[in-house]
Amino acid sequence: MKPVVRVVGLGPGDAELITRRTFDLLRSAPIVRLRTRVHPSAEEFVDVASYDDLYDSAVSFEELYQKIVADLIELARSAPSGEVVFAVPGSPTVAERTVELLVASNDVTTVIEPAVSVIDVVCAALGRDPMASGLRVVDALANVEPLRGPGPLLVLQTYSSEILASVADRLPSSTVVTVLHRVGLSDEVIVDLTAKELVSFGAVDHLTSLWIDGLRTAGEAMDDLVAFMRRLRLECPWDQEQTHASLTRHLLEEAYETLDALEAFVRVDDECSEEAAHVEEELGDLLFQIVFHAELGDEEELFNLATIADAVRDKLIGRHPHVFGDVRVSDSNEVAQRWEILKRDEKGRESVTDGIAWQLPALILYTKLLRKATLVDRRRDAEDARATALDAMHSLSLRHDGVDDAQSSSDVDHRWGDAIAALVEMAQWAGVDLEGVLRDRARQLRDEIRIAEQLPE
Repeated sequence: MKPVVRVVGLGPGDAELITRRTFDLLRSAPIVRLRTRVHPSAEEFVDVASYDDLYDSAVSFEELYQKIVADLIELARSAPSGEVVFAVPGSPTVAERTVELLVASNDVTTVIEPAVSVIDVVCAALGRDPMASGLRVVDALANVEPLRGPGPLLVLQTYSSEILASVADRLPSSTVVTVLHRVGLSDEVIVDLTAKELVSFGAVDHLTSLWIDGLRTAGEAMDDLVAFMRRLRLECPWDQEQTHASLTRHLLEEAYETLDALEAFVRVDDECSEEAAHVEEELGDLLFQIVFHAELGDEEELFNLATIADAVRDKLIGRHPHVFGDVRVSDSNEVAQRWEILKRDEKGRESVTDGIAWQLPALILYTKLLRKATLVDRRRDAEDARATALDAMHSLSLRHDGVDDAQSSSDVDHRWGDAIAALVEMAQWAGVDLEGVLRDRARQLRDEIRIAEQLPE
């Protein structure tokens, strides 16, 4: 038979929370070890050896836990009874890496004894049912990614100011966080702070944890939006009649309205909540069109919002080998050039111009083609573009009597094309969005026309 490591829990507070069975095992077992004596319940077992000396010599927690497990295995092998009792803070089943390593080992049989956990005392202190609340337990040390909803979250391993600061960085600054310190003990502290105030809690130690009740993140919001869309499809006659084809004009309209809102927003010199709210509204309208198409695709068993999100993320991971791989780039221009090559290879295209939407507005279309031209060394020098534009402008012939709309045509002297093309090239060299510039001038002209319409005859 394999030697046995029997793991017991000291509970999350004082010795009153230790189970009777655990207390008896700690008193009667021939060989007992505490992971650490830095715990209120450990005061009852001053004669039991601990692994605290290893905390100072180990270079990392993982190395520490590996050393503890290795020693426990050797103790169990040499024990006359073939068994050693190992006591950990809290419960062996909650956030205990040494227990994970013991369970994974083929050298011993690990027996886990039930114990009161930090989850029990926290939920009792807050009067919350973990199942009814949908509680999720999070390890503060697991990663540095933003924390995700839905809440509530119980964040463990928050034993230092540095870790509190890390948690705060992973939350919106206004998020309310309940700090739970020494819960279940006579000097317990339960206080609500905002995320940006977390580091002000100076008493933080190994008996500190965090409860985040409300955490509205993008995932939960998108799930709710999808559920909302499904209800519309079930109950609204107009939404029930829509198809991918019927929605295309709405997608185009919402895209242009979003563009208008963004251009108005970026023209504001200082922060303006009105323009920002307009951008938020229009982005929402555009997003809803995507959700609508995703729901139709789901009904057709073709695609859904989750597969769309996964597909674009996977595609962009492949397009960013300088972020997710070992490729090194010098600047954004190199990123753009590599992007085009990767896209061409990914799509199996013969030319970098394949896949361009020719329905694009002419200025945008030509600018896009100019970017493609740089990949095949077909880009005119900036001063050459300026000279071409000036020459073409000087040589253009004009009709001073003017023409009406019916006489307008694109079948004209090629020098018009030379002038416009050269101007677009100049704008690209200068980093100017001519489409946006011309749209801005159009708004100015619209305002001038409106003023003129109000003038007396």
